[in-house]
Amino acid sequence: MLVGPKYKICKRLGASVFEKCQTQKFQLAEARAPRRARRGGSDYGLQLLEKQKARFTYGISESQFSRYVHEAMEKKGADTKRTLLWRLEARLDNVVYRAGFVKTRRAARQIVSHGHVMVNGRRVTIPSYCVAEGDSISIRPESRTSPLFAARSEQAQEHKAPGWMSVSGEDFVATISGSPDVGETEAPFDVAKTIQFYSR
Repeated sequence: MLVGPKYKICKRLGASVFEKCQTQKFQLAEARAPRRARRGGSDYGLQLLEKQKARFTYGISESQFSRYVHEAMEKKGADTKRTLLWRLEARLDNVVYRAGFVKTRRAARQIVSHGHVMVNGRRVTIPSYCVAEGDSISIRPESRTSPLFAARSEQAQEHKAPGWMSVSGEDFVATISGSPDVGETEAPFDVAKTIQFYSR
């Protein structure tokens, strides 16, 4: 997905959209900048902003994100908000990022695409691959000695993973032990407003 100037997008949507903006330097620059009227005062505008936050956070194209939302809405007997959030969080690139194996979701997409990640012992090169409860996600043994991961083992051990996965940072292995809940996850966007945008 093509992305414009990240700082400009963060100023519009919030610092949580990109890891690059979650720095003291960016926060100080924002604090010193003159306050502007924020767009999206109407219900539609607020819903649009939340949808954009979700797309940029997970690095998903409009068509792919729209498909996720409509699949969640059409799933009978399921909680739409929870279903959508799980579909986003269960992407393989997001799981690699949440496990602390890399610093950003963009880096996670790259290492998945380049064949460094395995699911249940099988190499998977599709960043949007949907993991399931009980799956084991790991970095290939041949890749662990590369410069990409040389300094990450210790950092991965200190990384706080979400409650729905257990991680062995030393071995670069993450196991999906549950599913994220709208109330407990660190979702950087309003899931309900996002669904409302597509319900029009």
